[in-house]
Amino acid sequence: MLVPPVLELSKDLGRHLRAGQPWVFRKALVDLPRHLPAGTIVDLVERGAFVARGYLDPHSPISVRVLTRNPGERVDAGFWKARIARAVELRQALFADSEVNGYRVINGEGDFLPGVIVDRYADFAVVKLYSAGLKPHRGAIVKALMELLPIRGVWGRDEVAREDEDEPSGGQCLAGEVPPEQIAIRERGVTLLVDVRRGQKTGLFLDQRENRAAVRRWSAGRTVLNCYSYTGGFSVQAALGGARRVVSVDQDADAMALAGEIFVANGMDRLQHDFVTGDVNTYLASARREGATFDLIVLDPPAFTKSQKTVESAQEGYASINRAALQLLPPGGILVTASCSARVSAEEFFQAVKEAGFKAKADLQLLESHLQPADHPVQVQLPEGRYLKLLVLRKLN
Repeated sequence: MLVPPVLELSKDLGRHLRAGQPWVFRKALVDLPRHLPAGTIVDLVERGAFVARGYLDPHSPISVRVLTRNPGERVDAGFWKARIARAVELRQALFADSEVNGYRVINGEGDFLPGVIVDRYADFAVVKLYSAGLKPHRGAIVKALMELLPIRGVWGRDEVAREDEDEPSGGQCLAGEVPPEQIAIRERGVTLLVDVRRGQKTGLFLDQRENRAAVRRWSAGRTVLNCYSYTGGFSVQAALGGARRVVSVDQDADAMALAGEIFVANGMDRLQHDFVTGDVNTYLASARREGATFDLIVLDPPAFTKSQKTVESAQEGYASINRAALQLLPPGGILVTASCSARVSAEEFFQAVKEAGFKAKADLQLLESHLQPADHPVQVQLPEGRYLKLLVLRKLN
């Protein structure tokens, strides 16, 4: 076994890694040798004593991501395959009934594979690597996926690419067959169409699967407004749940077109519903001026902050958008509101919605609250992994 290069930790920081913290920031290292390339497996030591082993990313504020705290564990092809097999085993238990064939296979730190995201869409897997330090290990990861999953191909959509690397904007085929323009997946009786090449993230927000089902439960006989609708996952569930009319609003024209196709794929007349390409804030303001109301409103915006410095302004943003939605709900109306900002805690998001209710002069009942589903597990020592929060509330007045 080759001895990995050794990086010394700053004083007393080893205890955080021993407790399970997987991230090592540049300031936590005494020195960062310039000659080591991204992806180098390094040993982290404190006063010469081994603490952890991980991969180096000199281009990121997170200089090392921890893979193991076992000094005898080699990080080689067998390591990647064993970790991926453990992740696959969990998903096989979750989705053994075959009612769902679109799910997250690897959730980065939550599966103790920091920086690695893999989503399965029927016969294809989509890989996103959130660190340049994973590029040298991508081949081993892809090989393991092809061996462990019942798939025909792996599509790569890396988040991080060096300036000197030629990475196609829509990604590239990493193994097997090239995925089709649209992949049809099953989601408990619903057909969803996914564009894994040009769609957001890996193509679909799989973390909202259970929440889409929740919207279906509350939609019967209601008029529904789905804001930041993307390809209409919440919208189609609302329509299938018996909504009288569904309005979907998103700035992405391609996503709006695909949303209409998804309605057709589920046997519905898209002309009975509205697909609006435009800004959500503008739409809400216009609807209020016109005196429009909706019985159920879904708010699923993109992250309002990715930095601790802007958490306060993000909370103000959540309060503002939820207030605008509440002003369009009649008494008895349902608000389904979500936050995917990891830096905004569940309690901070709740307080923002509470503030929105106060400013809208609305009494609210909390009916349901959800975090991300089981195929998006969280490493307990990394609370930032609990990024998704969703509340279902009823407006009483």
